[in-house]
Amino acid sequence: MTVLLSDADFRDTHVFIAGGSSGINLGIAHRFAEFGAKLSICSRSAERVEGAVGELKAHGGDVFGTSADVRDYAQIDGALKEAAARHGPIHTLIAGQAGNFVAPALGMSANGFKTVVDIDLNGSYNVFRAGFDRLVRPGASCIAISAPQAIHAYTFQTHVCAAKAGLDMLCRGLALEWAPMGVRVNTIIPGPIEGTEGMERLAPTDEAKKAAAEMTPMKRFGQKSEVGDAALFLASPMAAYITGGNIPVDGGTVLTGSSRMSRGMETAFEGAALQAKSGAARSRA
Repeated sequence: MTVLLSDADFRDTHVFIAGGSSGINLGIAHRFAEFGAKLSICSRSAERVEGAVGELKAHGGDVFGTSADVRDYAQIDGALKEAAARHGPIHTLIAGQAGNFVAPALGMSANGFKTVVDIDLNGSYNVFRAGFDRLVRPGASCIAISAPQAIHAYTFQTHVCAAKAGLDMLCRGLALEWAPMGVRVNTIIPGPIEGTEGMERLAPTDEAKKAAAEMTPMKRFGQKSEVGDAALFLASPMAAYITGGNIPVDGGTVLTGSSRMSRGMETAFEGAALQAKSGAARSRA
């Protein structure tokens, strides 16, 4: 029997999304909410969580939100405990939190490098490790949000390249270890996605946005809902035999290698440097 995504029913499932209060992850949460899932979200900002919960409740479902820092195992463990008490065992566990800024390796502090690795890599381990005992087994799906930097080296992104490459290998290792217990682990690689903080940093002007879109083979930005659709698929019975996968939702960005995106990072860094210089000049005036 053919099963279509439009036939999927998540009404009796619990979806937990770390970093779910904004950006791509909030877009993913909206897609699951549209399909009736019981949602739990967390992020560091209690204010953002409150706002996101209000948005998601508009779909008519039950939504739980709490603030927690994924870098702190005790905090994320507590958030998962609360979520499970509210909605029951977790069917889909998503580690979507991310940290990024554009900087050359020699212009970055050791703490800056460590912060990104702690959020993207160590934070994802914390989410999955703390969440494992609260998963529906067999049948659960774990999803991490990766990036093109996991595959290609980009200028001014050594910290993100290291963190995301580590994240991809973490997920492949977990996929091997947890497959016998009925838990699937996959990653999604979003490309340039419209309306996200990341794209605003990398392409702050209309001209920069147009240039960034032109760098993708499909000549456009992706939508948050399109990343959400990939997450819905991986969480659905249609992906029941998929684990250890790395699914790009990027308009072909990873196919182009590092040169185009490296030029984009250089342009973004130069723009940020000019903005900082201009701001400093204004403050002295």
